[in-house]
Amino acid sequence: MVKRPYILDSTNKLTSIGVEISKLPDFGSLAMSKSVLSALNENKCGRDLIVLSSILDVLNSPSMLKTIPTSLKKSEGDFMTLLNVMNEILLIKKSVPTQQFNLPEICQARNLTKIAHILKQALRRYTNLEKLFNLSSDYREKAQISSNDWVSIAKSLLNGYRENVFVSMRELQGKTHLFTRYSPPKQDVAVLDRQSTLIRATAVLSFAGEIKSQWIDYTVQRTIKLNAAEETKLKSDNILSTAQQIFSNIKIQLNNHSLSLEGSAGSVLDAELDILRQLVVEMKFTLKNTFEPNKKDDHERMKRNLEGVSKMLSIFNPMTWRWAAQQQVEIIVSNNTKNDECEVVIKGRDSQNKLVQKEFRSFIGWLKDCAVIRHPNAGVPPRILKPVMRKTCLDIEERISHITDSKRTPIELWKSLNGSKATRETRMEVVAWIAVCKFDCRVEGGFVRDWIVGNYIARPKKDPSDWLEPGPNTKIPALNKDLVPSDLDCHLPSDKYFDIEKFLDNMHKYQIKCTVFREDWRYVLLLDQTAKTGPFMMDLIEPHVALTHDRIDLDVSNLSLEKDYIKELGMRVDITHNPYAIELETIVDNIKNKRFQVLRPIDDFLQPRIDKMKSRGWTQLGQPMHVIPNPPPKYQVVIVPLPESTELYRTLVQTMKTYINNQVQVLSIKQIKNPLLEESYLAMKQLIAKQCKGENPNERELFHGTKGEAIDGILKDGFDDRYWGENFSKCKWGHGAYFADNPSVSHRYTEANPDDNTRVIYYNKVVLGNESILQVQNNDLMSAPKGYHSTHGQSPGQLDNDEYIVYRYGQALPYLRITYIG
Repeated sequence: MVKRPYILDSTNKLTSIGVEISKLPDFGSLAMSKSVLSALNENKCGRDLIVLSSILDVLNSPSMLKTIPTSLKKSEGDFMTLLNVMNEILLIKKSVPTQQFNLPEICQARNLTKIAHILKQALRRYTNLEKLFNLSSDYREKAQISSNDWVSIAKSLLNGYRENVFVSMRELQGKTHLFTRYSPPKQDVAVLDRQSTLIRATAVLSFAGEIKSQWIDYTVQRTIKLNAAEETKLKSDNILSTAQQIFSNIKIQLNNHSLSLEGSAGSVLDAELDILRQLVVEMKFTLKNTFEPNKKDDHERMKRNLEGVSKMLSIFNPMTWRWAAQQQVEIIVSNNTKNDECEVVIKGRDSQNKLVQKEFRSFIGWLKDCAVIRHPNAGVPPRILKPVMRKTCLDIEERISHITDSKRTPIELWKSLNGSKATRETRMEVVAWIAVCKFDCRVEGGFVRDWIVGNYIARPKKDPSDWLEPGPNTKIPALNKDLVPSDLDCHLPSDKYFDIEKFLDNMHKYQIKCTVFREDWRYVLLLDQTAKTGPFMMDLIEPHVALTHDRIDLDVSNLSLEKDYIKELGMRVDITHNPYAIELETIVDNIKNKRFQVLRPIDDFLQPRIDKMKSRGWTQLGQPMHVIPNPPPKYQVVIVPLPESTELYRTLVQTMKTYINNQVQVLSIKQIKNPLLEESYLAMKQLIAKQCKGENPNERELFHGTKGEAIDGILKDGFDDRYWGENFSKCKWGHGAYFADNPSVSHRYTEANPDDNTRVIYYNKVVLGNESILQVQNNDLMSAPKGYHSTHGQSPGQLDNDEYIVYRYGQALPYLRITYIG
């Protein structure tokens, strides 16, 4: 027996309501019985509820609502639409002789053919109920009363279904498409189910009708958590005292940053909505340059990046869409044309505004270390491998299609997840497929390298349940370092809102267990934690942050996959142009042979990654390349810091101290990217190489000291022969650019800046070609002797005092600038 307070009393005897319900026909549930009873006795809409119950009784999915013509739909919601359809059919049935009533023809005439079978069952159910009420002396007349009024019908439904009252979380500053139960005892979340799909929410609102707060009168308690600023505003703006006066019929209390509301549900809802609206405040700030002006290079670089950001504000759209959909926070990012800075306006509760501001600060942190902010369409578009290599890589194309082919069927996906050949990697493929083909993400990094191209697998010598370990962030676990492939790296789309709830619904649909962690710049997902195939992680990086990731560590980690490029591979960062010229085929060949090229100076952050690759059997090729992205089109050069933890930085500092003096203080070493100078240097290098034995251009890395205007002149225009030498032709070996392998020689050409006492030496790549060794000074030289490309000047008896002189523009390339005191 089902015990309800309104059915049985404390002695298990029927209450007065229980007695009344016992007189009614069976409506399948006590909730519907109570609703019908309320309609009969209180709201004068008995027939409406009987008709409505007849069709609700035979429905198990709201999908039929989509098939109902617009002309039959009612603005009050689903219940009134269903009632209207039933009344339309019942009116025709009543107006014609029984033998002339043809339901299929009627449904066809009114575009209801798809639900004719449902209407047939509903009519049979209504006919039976009508007969039973005609036999009831208590309810015969009341069962004939129809109001066709949603207020009366809604109040009747509330009498039976008060536990099913849900409020849009959008109104409560929550997620747009979710609803929260606004009645005790449950505190769950629901979604509108228009397609009867498998979803994660505890409750599914199959049929909805809008109700007014004053229609609900049961008791409910709600709590609003506040931060210090919100609590202060609540008091100082008299929001609390005013609410207590207006809603005097409910109990409103503030205690320990928590606002409690208790009383009639309708009044509590009105009070909660009113208070939340008044707590919305506006926050304004500017995305500013975090470098002081005296940090000239860094300040200028970040200024350019902020200028670039100000010209493509759309990169923040996914972020603004996310906050609007999940917290109803409004974010406006605009361009201040006077200084090319971004101004941000946030409208939400103080606690929400501060979280948004924290995300922007995180972005500025990434931008601070960025050489050049990338354009959303930067990188190398996916393409097919060239024919010679492609014929040996058909297995790679098959694995690519597993991620990028949007035409894969659910059956194929289920086999990859649960079939006899399902593995951790095939399950990772399905998750990647959902991200790429359903949500327009791009998959990049280690998974493409290790699995898609390399087909490499490695497992720790542990049970899968022990593969998770504590990570740097104590709240987010990490995977065992011996796992190959390790995780999935995805960049979220820049042109649409990524709905994490819908993504998780897709995980749930395919029975993939998932835990979500949120950081300021990404989602981190832990998947398959308890699966027998073992867990894996997934990073979903916000698009505006991804654009600050302008440099790549290793060539083999630079590949990417995109939707419907089912055989092609792309590159996240373009390294195909000179001076690097690393083509797609080279990267694939390196992966297949477990080789890699380092693309930036090795610092304390990169070294562990290199060690990890080597421990897996990979081999490092040659010396690190210093791959720096080209400057924005309107600029000629970009300067980025050389990390102090790199071996090159430490070596140069030690060399300066050894040869100049131990008191030398190196303040900074900056990498230089000047594409025009690089092009002229590469051309000269190739030309000289053809003129040398074995085509060896004799390239050296040498120092060059300078001062005054020449410091910026060399940076922008290189070693310009129009300005070579003191008085243009009075140097030891003539009119040329002078270099040395001993920094103390170059130090003599520098001059301390009178403002800060700093000096500058450039570290350069120099093409010496065939050297003419001269021990006798000749300051009349205008070029290297015939048959030579440079002069190697030696001073007899003076060790470590050699100088190297080139006489042609483009024969030397400045690639590091050393600023020091000494």
